[in-house]
Amino acid sequence: MPDAIFSHPRLAPVYDAFDGERDDLTAYLDIVEELGADQVLDVGCGTGSLAVLLAERGHTVVGVDPAEASLEIARSKDREASITWVHGDATAVQGLGADLALMTGNVAQVFLTDDDWTRTLQGIHAALRPHGHLVFETRRPERRAWEDWAADPAPIVLDVPGSGPVEQHREVTDVSLPLVSFRHTYRFLSDGAVVTSDSTLRFRGREEVESSLVAHGFRVLDVRDAADRPGREFVFVSERTT
Repeated sequence: MPDAIFSHPRLAPVYDAFDGERDDLTAYLDIVEELGADQVLDVGCGTGSLAVLLAERGHTVVGVDPAEASLEIARSKDREASITWVHGDATAVQGLGADLALMTGNVAQVFLTDDDWTRTLQGIHAALRPHGHLVFETRRPERRAWEDWAADPAPIVLDVPGSGPVEQHREVTDVSLPLVSFRHTYRFLSDGAVVTSDSTLRFRGREEVESSLVAHGFRVLDVRDAADRPGREFVFVSERTT
């Protein structure tokens, strides 16, 4: 089940505001052009920020996500109805024949168990054409991002169109590596409603990620630094081997 931050009907509409400027998407748009991809699969597309940009550039785009509330936001951005939106996970788009699959926003870290990660890689492999590409990012465990999160507990208040002023507070609730758990608490100041969302991420090291890709039919072409967050994330560029 997706976290409330993505699936709750009051949280999905405020997600983009608190997510801020998606500077990371520029690098992914450049990668799409670099790889010459026409049909792109956006795995964990969320509220559709990347998918819409890709469609505006003329790409054929399929966005898949398990959170229906986020997909509703994504559909509202797709004014030309040019994107195929799929409610589900990567296994829901097998046989698509996509040139490229992307996972942005550290989506790769939400798959906590080896079985979940394996199922995702298998689903993406089946959705790609032979020698299609998979590109995604994941935070470097050695950077210990959770320490930065814990050191900055101050709440943030934003005036969100359609929701009014909303206060967000984040706290780290557990560190049991490779898993890190945290909670977002949202207070809707217009009516006093409080909604919480608990999340857990898995921090996989570079060798673990590379080994898993090879084991599930991919060849690692490159491991890059994230252009917008240097030293904090790995960006894996891989190719389906068949």
